[in-house]
Amino acid sequence: MMSPSPRIILASTSPRRRELLAQLAIPFEAVDVEVDETPRLGEPAEVYVARVAAEKSLQGQCEGAAALPVLGADTEVVLDGEVLGKPRDREHGEAMLKRLAGREHRVLSGVSLRFGEQHWQAMSESRVYFRALRDAEISAYWNTGEPADKAGAYAIQGLGAVFIARLEGSFSGVMGLPVYETAELLSRVGIDVFGESQCRDER
Repeated sequence: MMSPSPRIILASTSPRRRELLAQLAIPFEAVDVEVDETPRLGEPAEVYVARVAAEKSLQGQCEGAAALPVLGADTEVVLDGEVLGKPRDREHGEAMLKRLAGREHRVLSGVSLRFGEQHWQAMSESRVYFRALRDAEISAYWNTGEPADKAGAYAIQGLGAVFIARLEGSFSGVMGLPVYETAELLSRVGIDVFGESQCRDER
């Protein structure tokens, strides 16, 4: 059986974003994009996340099928107003987890959708509360390999979940692609996860 033709382009090869988008049962094609994710001097976290998501969708539009909507996203862990990013190495990753331990932090997940010359954006904000962590736990967690490529050095969908005492917001947003906001944006181009409508360009 042939796979259905893609209806959108996902400007990401993140396995987590592919998994979340697949939940919506919308055929898609994933393309790899590379953008400069260096925060600008004095750039607020919300502005940074929205900008990076928008740059990813723009790059995806250049590399993907121009006739299809293009979805880009960026998810960041924010503590005391600082975007933590991904750990550079073990020392950096363990230091991140020590900072998060016993505290509340924010997770911002921005989504950007482009279709033709149209552009829509949405933002999900969640609050995550970590329990206190022992140094031995942090070291053992790093040894699993899970934190190495994750924003904030943890994965809510993996072993990192044992550190989370409470979540206020979107599980899928913390994971990497807020499903609610994504579905809302896709409806702008006529893609209804429960319907048969076709893509349309809003003018």
